[in-house]
Order: sequence, then C-alpha cells, then structure tokens
Amino acid sequence: MKASAFVYPWDVNGDPEAGDRIAQLGVQQATLASAYHSTRALAPRHPRHRVVTAEHAAVLYPPDDRWQGRELRPYPAGDWAPGDAFGEAAAALTDAGLEVHTWVVLAHNSRLGADHPDTSVVNAYGDRYPWAPCIAQPATRAYLVDLAAEASVRPGARGTELESLGWYGLAHLHAHDKTAGVGLGDAGQYLMSLCFCPTCREGYGEHGLDAEQLVASVRAALAPVWQGAPSDGGWAGVGKLLGDTDATATRAWRDERARTLQETAVAAVRAAAPADFQVLLHADPESYHCGANVGVDPGHILSVADGVVVPCTAGTGLLTPFAEQGRDGAVLAANFTVVSGMGGRPESLTADAEQARGLGATELRLYHAGLASEGDLAEVRAALAGG
Repeated sequence: MKASAFVYPWDVNGDPEAGDRIAQLGVQQATLASAYHSTRALAPRHPRHRVVTAEHAAVLYPPDDRWQGRELRPYPAGDWAPGDAFGEAAAALTDAGLEVHTWVVLAHNSRLGADHPDTSVVNAYGDRYPWAPCIAQPATRAYLVDLAAEASVRPGARGTELESLGWYGLAHLHAHDKTAGVGLGDAGQYLMSLCFCPTCREGYGEHGLDAEQLVASVRAALAPVWQGAPSDGGWAGVGKLLGDTDATATRAWRDERARTLQETAVAAVRAAAPADFQVLLHADPESYHCGANVGVDPGHILSVADGVVVPCTAGTGLLTPFAEQGRDGAVLAANFTVVSGMGGRPESLTADAEQARGLGATELRLYHAGLASEGDLAEVRAALAGG
C-alpha cells in the first residue's frame, strides 16, 4: 500500500538530511502542514532546535490578496515558520523523491476565537470554546472555504488532506487540560458540544425546536452526569439523555451545516487545483462526532471527496463503514500513530497494516515523521521494507 508520513515544515527546513531521512522510511508521500493550529512540538533530530512552539494557528506560507479588507483572515506564522516555510520544505521533500500533499487544519483555531469571540461555539451553559469556530455562521464558513482553497493548492502539491472540516466541540487537547474529572461519555460529549450561538439557535428553530427549551433540556439531561451518573455511549445514549425527537432535530441541523460546508470547501479546492489533484478528508463515520476527524456520512463524503483518512491507532473498525460503500477508486487511508510516546505502536505496524488492508484500506498514513524517536522510525522502516 502507498504510505505517507505527516511532517511539519520546521522538521525539514534547516535540516539538509530531513528529506532523505523521510524518504528512506519507505514512504512514497509526505503530508506536509500548510495551515496548522498552535502546538508545542519536539524535534528530536533537527540540528538547530529541539522544541518548536507554534504560538497560534497560522498559515505556513504568505497568504495572498484575497484576504484584503476582510475581518476574518488567516494569521501568518511567527519565527517558528517564517516566510514561505511550506514552499521551502515542499521543495526539499520533492527533491528527495517524495510526492507532497498539503495538510490543512480548518475549524480549529484558538487565536480566531480569542480575537473574534462571536465566531466560537457556545455551549448550553453560555461557555465559549475559542478553539472551535462555529461552522454554521456564514462569515466563518466563507473564511473556511477560502482558507481550504488557498492552503490546499500550494505550488508543488499533488493533493490535500483536510482536517477538522466540520464541527469541533468540547473535546480538545488543550494546554494543561483539566476536563476529565467527570466521565461524559459519547453522549455527554455531544450535549456539551451543541452550539447555541445566534445562528445555531435560529437553525434549531428551523427544525422545530425552541432554543431556550433546548438549553433547559440539555442542562437537565446533564445534571445527573455531573453527579456521577453514567453517560451512555453512542447515538442511542444521546436520545436517552435528550429525548429522541430533540436529539434527531439537533443532529439534522448540524449534519446539514457540516455536509454543505464540506461540499462547498471541496468544490473550492477543486476549482483552484490542477487536474488530478487529490482531495481527502480526515473523517469519522459517525456524523454526530466532533473533532479533528470530523463526523461524516460515509456515503455522502465519498461522493464529494476522493477519499478519507481514518484514525486507526485505537483499532481499525472505523474503516468498515467507508469500505462498505463499495466506491471504486476511493482512497481509504488508515492513519496510525507511530510515536510510541504518544500511544503509538510502531512495532505492530506490519500487523496493523495487514488488518487495515483486510478491512478495505488502500493506503497508510503515519503520524508523525518529525515527532517520532529514532527507535520508532527504525520500526517503521522495518515494517515498510517488509510490506
């Protein structure tokens, strides 16, 4: 199977050996970040630094003039990725014989939420999630569509992988995160991720819900959970907490907003891209799920994009709903963390890849070539050499 390793520009720029090192893993592609959220990243092999702090979500290239005069616009990177950091890294990776695809993070941006609080998801208690732009708001949707087109179609890129092109919610790997004290479960996470900004309140009304009554219902449903009662998993658990009618109506609104955003963003990328430019989404097959791997309807998203990147580190079962669509030519990329310090199992990559192939995976994604230790990378080289 074709394999690609995720990488940041700062893993490559300033390290003349980086391109060849990644190619020697046995991958054919590098999925290189062009728009990324804030992070603090280890760089265990770079000759100039060991820790990179990306202070805010940013584009890793010079944005063009489409943003002039607009209130919502991408932020340029600071000294962690100066100038056209993406372009410089892409050239080095291409010179090493790798196909380069862009890695674009969209609806995950704490800086945007800090500077423009009204763009953020607001929960039933009135708390804003600054990392989570509300994808129902027209101005936010326009910003995300244009960002997808610009950040995806960079010089030298042969395709793109769009992350967080959908709803983000409560769950977030935040600095010094302290939200695990109550076990919310799948259902509780959904209720805590429902947005009650003015746009979403109006949207719920279009689906027959009174927003204030829905707020009260969500709070009432969560009250026992705060006291330690279990929050049943799965969509059935949401219906049990909120009532099937209200749960279905909220999902209808949110699914419609996510689906149409995905359609519009992918169309914008295709309009800006050359022929044969591949467009994939990081995706989860349950449309009510939130996060970097956005919840989608498998049949719908495979009719829009060329395929999906599916999280498989915790198991390969999420591949099945996509494979069951039987869509010829669709890319089903199984994404495995190969950084042992982040919960990955690079020593099991051969077996995991075979299992993924048996469930319909056509490609592999390896997270992450820049973060992994040399021992982890040795396991990857051995696995890909044997495959």
